[in-house]
Amino acid sequence: MSVDKATVARIAHLARIGVREEELEPLAAELSGILQWIEQLNEVDTDHVPPMASVHDQALRWRGDVVNDGGKPEDIVANAPDGQKGFFAVPKVIE
Repeated sequence: MSVDKATVARIAHLARIGVREEELEPLAAELSGILQWIEQLNEVDTDHVPPMASVHDQALRWRGDVVNDGGKPEDIVANAPDGQKGFFAVPKVIE
């Protein structure tokens, strides 16, 4: 499948991308090359290949779903510009 300048201009318009007239021809050639590569990939027979999410056949370890404060409240409040009594002090914004 080849892409012409008119198709590139239409794609650019639909994508709301400003493309100058002199850029249309090189973009058309580049998009045509990409589509030819995709057509080449479509020729590969993958009917008997099982789908996979990773190249490694490993399962991730599960951790317990436990709510905690991280165990470092002093370190967390140390980042606050104004920390008071272990909490973040926030200025009043509504009167």
